[in-house]
Amino acid sequence: MSHHLVKTGYEAFVERLNRFPQGAVPNETFYRILKILFNEQEAARLALLPLRPFTARRAARIWKVSEKEAETLLEGLAERGLLLDLERDGVSRYLLPPPMIGFFEFSLMRLRGDVDQKALSELLHQYVRLEDDFLMSLFVDGRTQVGRVFVHEPALEEKPGDLLILDYERATAVIEGASHRAVSLCFCRHKALHLGEACGAPLEICLTFNSPALSLVKHRHARTVSREECLDLLRLAWENKLVQFGSNVREGVGFICNCCGCCCEAMGAARRFGLLRPIHTTNFLPVMDDKKCTGCGDCVRVCPVGAVALATAHDPRKKKRMKARLDEDLCLGCGLCARECRFGAVKLVNRPQRVIPPLNTVHQTVLMAVERGKLQDLLFDDRTLTSHRVMAAVLGAILRLPPVKRAMASRQVASKYLEALLSHPYVAQRTA
Repeated sequence: MSHHLVKTGYEAFVERLNRFPQGAVPNETFYRILKILFNEQEAARLALLPLRPFTARRAARIWKVSEKEAETLLEGLAERGLLLDLERDGVSRYLLPPPMIGFFEFSLMRLRGDVDQKALSELLHQYVRLEDDFLMSLFVDGRTQVGRVFVHEPALEEKPGDLLILDYERATAVIEGASHRAVSLCFCRHKALHLGEACGAPLEICLTFNSPALSLVKHRHARTVSREECLDLLRLAWENKLVQFGSNVREGVGFICNCCGCCCEAMGAARRFGLLRPIHTTNFLPVMDDKKCTGCGDCVRVCPVGAVALATAHDPRKKKRMKARLDEDLCLGCGLCARECRFGAVKLVNRPQRVIPPLNTVHQTVLMAVERGKLQDLLFDDRTLTSHRVMAAVLGAILRLPPVKRAMASRQVASKYLEALLSHPYVAQRTA
């Protein structure tokens, strides 16, 4: 009976995770990860939490405990990185984050003794790197993705050309405009460190902003940094030829990771599933000048996703001569190759069609939900009401229509929902 109850609690939690656009693939590895992070009673309680931010009072009603007891439980979960504590005007509103980007990262964003981080790292490596199903579900399902690449700004400064760049495309502008800034250990390199595979790139360089930063600092998953130190960390990332990968939104960016091509999960997904566009690119593409290219291979070595290769130059006088060739379908447009080239053979140009991220997190979440057939879960978050279950079933049927009709219906539903949600006082305040 005990084993059955444990299994039921974890299964309910996985079902709750998968109502959100960024879910998880339930398999043996994932359940082993969950059992390191929390016990069966906590899993059952987490399974009952809403998708949208909620207060301790609401959690108390859901769990049928006192508000004080609920607050203690919620604070304990936030301390362990299983919840985000989004405080505003002195009131905490909690949010259950997805596994990635969420409580997977939070579990390794600091050194801690309450979990076996080496065992956890091994399981996360197995689940994220060696088993394709999770990365496929996270980065490939739908057109709207979790993250996007920021352009390597020194390349723009050194070889500006005739480029159009907006503030939301610059990591420096995100840092300048953030209400809160924090830094923590890089999840990917920390995990690789436990596996004996970490590279020499800086470890404490994962940046968080705005409300998520405030929550992570409050619960000691990150430390506060000033604007100046944050900009220094960005310059350190540039010096180490790291790619800036951050929230796929124009306003209210929550994180910017500084990624290497060897340890980073996002770069790994781009290498493995590049043709499926698992990461939103920048608005730039490098162009190679054959007359200046010496075939030295510096651009090949610096590319984090293998989008540049050396090919024969077809020079009848020098049959062994090589030239750099770009695969535009794989290129992220980060610009590292442009700065790395010593001979001025690489310059950035604007992409023919601009890539425009969602406005903010609300917009992004709705788009992802529509594309992944989960809009009904966002619309009807309270699963305890029969009427909500009925309406969820109706919307589920709409989303199972043939593609053209489903797209028409989804656009109408998403538009009305987004308008109503953005006008909600709490959301309006947070996205202003």
